[in-house]
Amino acid sequence: MLDSQIETPIPSKSISFGEALKVWARVAALSFGGPAGQIAVMHRILVEEKRWLGERRFLHALNYCMLLPGPEAQQLAIYIGWLMHRTIGGFAAGILFVAPGFLAIMALSVLYALFGQVGPVAALFFGLKAAVLVVVVEAVLRVGRRSLKSRAMIAIAAVAFLALFVFKVPFPIVIVTAGLIGFVGARLGVAAFLKASGHGPASGHEVADADTILGEDTPEHARPNLRWSLSISAALLLAWWAPVGISALVLGPNATLTHIGLFFSKMAMVTFGGAYAVLAYVAQEAVGTYHWLRPGEMLDGLGMAETTPGPLIIVTQFVGFMGAYRNAGSLSPLTAAILGGVLTTWVTFVPCFLWIFLGAPFIEALRGARALNGALSAISAAVVGVIMNLALWFALHVLFARMTVLDALGARLEVPDLSSLNLPSALLALAAAIAAFRFKVPMIPLVAGCSAAGVLFFLLVAHS
Repeated sequence: MLDSQIETPIPSKSISFGEALKVWARVAALSFGGPAGQIAVMHRILVEEKRWLGERRFLHALNYCMLLPGPEAQQLAIYIGWLMHRTIGGFAAGILFVAPGFLAIMALSVLYALFGQVGPVAALFFGLKAAVLVVVVEAVLRVGRRSLKSRAMIAIAAVAFLALFVFKVPFPIVIVTAGLIGFVGARLGVAAFLKASGHGPASGHEVADADTILGEDTPEHARPNLRWSLSISAALLLAWWAPVGISALVLGPNATLTHIGLFFSKMAMVTFGGAYAVLAYVAQEAVGTYHWLRPGEMLDGLGMAETTPGPLIIVTQFVGFMGAYRNAGSLSPLTAAILGGVLTTWVTFVPCFLWIFLGAPFIEALRGARALNGALSAISAAVVGVIMNLALWFALHVLFARMTVLDALGARLEVPDLSSLNLPSALLALAAAIAAFRFKVPMIPLVAGCSAAGVLFFLLVAHS
């Protein structure tokens, strides 16, 4: 049943599956810079260069992926791979998109766990934190310019920030509430919620669908097939939860690996709004609730993800790796860590295939659905507040060694002890901000320069 689409002959107006694999490997190797950069790379290669599909079909697929939880860039790759070469094409595109980042983060996580406290390595990550702080602030500004087009959207962003930072409202509640507000607002005809949001790439010359390999017609295998959708969804649900169940049976329901599987499975169902939005939720839970990481270490992991190809959400692999490494139980720390990293990646990305294969054949029904676009617009606005919370949370915990917690009227506010300011970190973060905002230094040189500055500072201090 699951292979019924694979056995159908590929239309004559197409490329071979082998050639497609080479293209997806190229996309994966160039997928730096977060979802905006990754989507731009796919647009340039798949629409402008290869002419697999046209501008309108590409943006329609992207809008659908933005309605889903999870990394929209990887889901867009799955969607287009499925359109081109059916089920096997979707699997190939999605797996290749993640594979380079998975291997890179695993290698860096091992290095970090074994040598992270060694002087030069610690100094490198010390410099990396400053760059990542600036990258997150840039994300606030970038998403804000795209999403905050009215007073209503600004209000949603502000309330989302206060709910998270001051009142510690759980992240899923903030996102779901924003989506409901946008959905109802659009249904009622409120103008602020009727404009579709998105971050599709700009193109000076639109590639028409008729001039591409897929053309204007819907491929036979891409038409609604409830039997296929339910069958493959059942198989993916089983694949998603099987490792979590095995961990619970073998190691026990209270084992760290089981908690990792359950937590990141829950995360996979609420990751609306992109990687930066959910990372605030992950950081606070991993540090404050589970104690898998220390605050500054989340920035180290984000720095790894920023400088390696693949979705930014792959940083969760580092979180699972370190959580299992420090709570290995009966396993050796490194064995537990590798299992934790693999399990985290598995339960984070397998659901992406489920969402696409279940819903993609029916997306024509979503075309022009203004209520859903209204929900997406409100979620995008809330994401600005979420990322602001992430940036401030990171800054406070990296730049200050001690915090004071003030509790009053349901609010729980963390106030830094100004005497505990880490002056070298603050100066390096300031230099990184000037480089990024004044001189427009790109992300990769910025990260490399800050890391080098961290190592140089260590060498100067060590020899003084």
